[in-house]
Amino acid sequence: MSVSDWGDWLPRAVEDASPDTVSIWYLGCNGFFLKGSDGTTLAIDPYVGLGDPPRTVRMIPVPFDPHDVAEMDAVLATHEHTDHVHGPSQAPILESTGAQYYAPDDSLDVALEDEVWVDDYDISEEQFTEVTEGDTFEVGEFTIHVEHSYDPDATHPVSYVIEHESGTFFHGGDTKPDEEFEALGEKYDIDLGVLAFGSIGNIDNKETGEPVRTKWYSTENEAVKAASDLQFDRFLPSHWDMWKGLTADPTVLHHHAKSFAYPERLEIIEIGDRVEL
Repeated sequence: MSVSDWGDWLPRAVEDASPDTVSIWYLGCNGFFLKGSDGTTLAIDPYVGLGDPPRTVRMIPVPFDPHDVAEMDAVLATHEHTDHVHGPSQAPILESTGAQYYAPDDSLDVALEDEVWVDDYDISEEQFTEVTEGDTFEVGEFTIHVEHSYDPDATHPVSYVIEHESGTFFHGGDTKPDEEFEALGEKYDIDLGVLAFGSIGNIDNKETGEPVRTKWYSTENEAVKAASDLQFDRFLPSHWDMWKGLTADPTVLHHHAKSFAYPERLEIIEIGDRVEL
């Protein structure tokens, strides 16, 4: 675990914010903080690890120290990969705030069995709640629906549809396009949606160390296909900034999206930026 490159300004900025609707901060990789107009605060897939060099090399700053997070109502995990479920990034938030952790079964296995967060941090198993597709739960002013995600590299991924009186936010984890998304696009009126986007590159094999052609995230055509089927008003691409060899230029999505009715527009931001729902 590294020290934050930015000190504690980001957690303090979230605490001090008084949104009129919902404010959303991009944490890099696929992480986000959300804060509603009544003060409810959520985190989705916050990750401040450095990866596993030389195989996975972090290309962006570490934007906060999880020990500096003093206010959080819930942390949501989309799937079990290390950059989405990571004890050093997430357990200190649960410890200092008492937040509830919502995750599918295989993600909970990482937290409770593989990494055993409850042994290393002052947290209890009562802070962990298993979710699966079709579930709906409330966290403060937010209503959260657990929906389908298609990520063939994960064992049990989910998406989250987060409803607030001011609008609806979608986080697809590392999903690729899927035939079920057209139905979800009809079911929800998604104001702002997040999808992972990246290039295809060479990543060292874990066993041999040899570079292997690797595709972890949607290409530009796939990302726009998913955003179109989900009928996003605004599409916020994520994950394109993170790993050496798989970074991408999100501005190319403009060219691929312009002939589609959805997404209506792109919301391209960088790590640390804040947008409003």
